[in-house]
Amino acid sequence: MANVKGQRRRYDSVLRQEQARQTRARILDAAQKLFADRGFANATMGAIASGAGVATDTVYATFRNKQGVLHALLDVRVAGDELPIGVLDREGPQAVKVDRSQARQVARFAEDVTGILERARPVDDIMRGAAAVDPDIAALRSRMQEGRYDNMRQLASWLTANGPLRDGMSEADAATIAWAVASPEVHGLLRVGRGWTQERYRDWLAATLTRTLLP
Repeated sequence: MANVKGQRRRYDSVLRQEQARQTRARILDAAQKLFADRGFANATMGAIASGAGVATDTVYATFRNKQGVLHALLDVRVAGDELPIGVLDREGPQAVKVDRSQARQVARFAEDVTGILERARPVDDIMRGAAAVDPDIAALRSRMQEGRYDNMRQLASWLTANGPLRDGMSEADAATIAWAVASPEVHGLLRVGRGWTQERYRDWLAATLTRTLLP
């Protein structure tokens, strides 16, 4: 009997975790739509709750405030899920790390970061607009930009583990170039401003980084 009760408790725990995950996902989806339609400043926690079909208290309990909602939204879109795995520890970056060909490393990076930008760039657009009127969001975006640069420093180190860069380029310069070229801003200019397909953007990114960084 005790074993049956234990199994029931585990089942109930898993069920509650899945329900909580689904609730978080509905809140984040509703928030993204509301932020995009109304702007961050004009969206309210109550409106987010209404869009997600939950109580306003649930949104506060889950994310604490509107800045917390936006922060979580970007984190989930960058990662693609809510699993507690760091960005660089995920399958895409790890495949870049272990490849022994610089050209393939760049191609793998372009493939992976294109997928990230497709999910996350619309949220970064929201955050960039919010940063103009909200100093907390401005500080958050600044930290995230620094984190993105640190990831590019890691990319540069993985490349130099397999050989030199073009014309003796330093890892810092390579990271800065990758940070700029693979930025949400450039992605938006090409994908939205010029109407490029995802595939065209990916191929352009790979070709541009190959020509710029590799010998």
